[in-house]
Amino acid sequence: MDLATTRALTSPEGLALLEGLRPYAEASSLATSTALRRDGHSPELVAAVLTQSRLRQRGRAKLGDAVDRLLLTPDGLEQATRPQVARQHAERLVAAGIRTVHDLGCGLGLDAAAMAEAGLEVLAVDADPVTAELAGHNLAQVPLPAGTPAPQVRCARAEEVADEGVGAGRHTAVWLDPARRTPGVADATGRTRRTFRLDDLAPSWELVQEVAGRVRAAGAKLSPAFPHAARPVGAEAQWVSWRGEVVECVLWWGDAARWAGRTALVMDGDAATLGSAHVVTEADLPDDGPAPGSDRGELLHEPDRAVIRAGLVGALEALTGGAELDEGVGYVRSPDGGQVGVPWARTYRILDEIPLQDKAIRAWCRERSIGDLTLKKRGVDADPDRLRRSLKLRGDGRATLVLTRQSGRPVALHVTPV
Repeated sequence: MDLATTRALTSPEGLALLEGLRPYAEASSLATSTALRRDGHSPELVAAVLTQSRLRQRGRAKLGDAVDRLLLTPDGLEQATRPQVARQHAERLVAAGIRTVHDLGCGLGLDAAAMAEAGLEVLAVDADPVTAELAGHNLAQVPLPAGTPAPQVRCARAEEVADEGVGAGRHTAVWLDPARRTPGVADATGRTRRTFRLDDLAPSWELVQEVAGRVRAAGAKLSPAFPHAARPVGAEAQWVSWRGEVVECVLWWGDAARWAGRTALVMDGDAATLGSAHVVTEADLPDDGPAPGSDRGELLHEPDRAVIRAGLVGALEALTGGAELDEGVGYVRSPDGGQVGVPWARTYRILDEIPLQDKAIRAWCRERSIGDLTLKKRGVDADPDRLRRSLKLRGDGRATLVLTRQSGRPVALHVTPV
């Protein structure tokens, strides 16, 4: 979509056309396109409104009902922050005493919207003219608290804005969301290739750190694959999960950093509240370091993926009196009688141990007439789909097997939730 088509889309005519569409259906999209063009609408505008209808349908699970007032791009939707997570970002900055935020690389404006709703003055930029135009539309829909200035959006490169002395004010912060996609040929859905390398960020990783170091508070939204060793001295690196999916790693500097080192934020509650969020920090780790791998104990604990990404499985060991099955697998095994009900972990009772071999598992399933088998895998080179096909399951029994590594050897653990 070029800039001219974008402006046609955001015009009263374009928006009315979009709002008048029925929910998107691929089977009827050609007929809809033909009918709209017959009514005199340009092919470019028709394609744009149908794309928006399709993107809104795709984005509803991620963005909720807010998607109905947004204009989207494939890449922008992919990188957009969930509203619940964006509110956490905004709350951090408000708690740090911030009044004005420079959003460098605002994308479609989801974080900027949460910050404006929290009462912060938002000055946003994006280097892509189409994205900046859509962000301006999206931010104009935000309900603002009394006295909050309307968010401002302009098309500019973060490098240019940084040179203007961004963040000089006492109550000013910087929020950065560097592009994590490689420009070039898009796939069939319109999305470009995702990158996980810090060297490929735009603006650059060096500029992100330089700008963050000159302001009172700063945050940078990065990939969940952010390497622990790259965390700048003094910054907090927080891995965030939403309902079990790790969605980002955010670096916080200055007054926005609440805990030292690595942390995990587990968000698993009602979309309307943030009250069920749980934080795990390095302070929760045992003083004597990680426990040796364990093959004893009746309970198996599975921490949230954000805790694993943050390298904080030791906090679960400390709470349960257990030990990780093997280095890096994430699962913790503990004796019965240890703490159960850790809010950011699932607990299972271990009923049986089976060698991680097709023949042994097949025999085990046949003896118990297992026809419905759930397979969970971590830390081993095993293909659950291939294994399931080889088992030729028959019967009315049900079971869950955890395929993992225990004390250096592959194993299948038969478990049931506690």
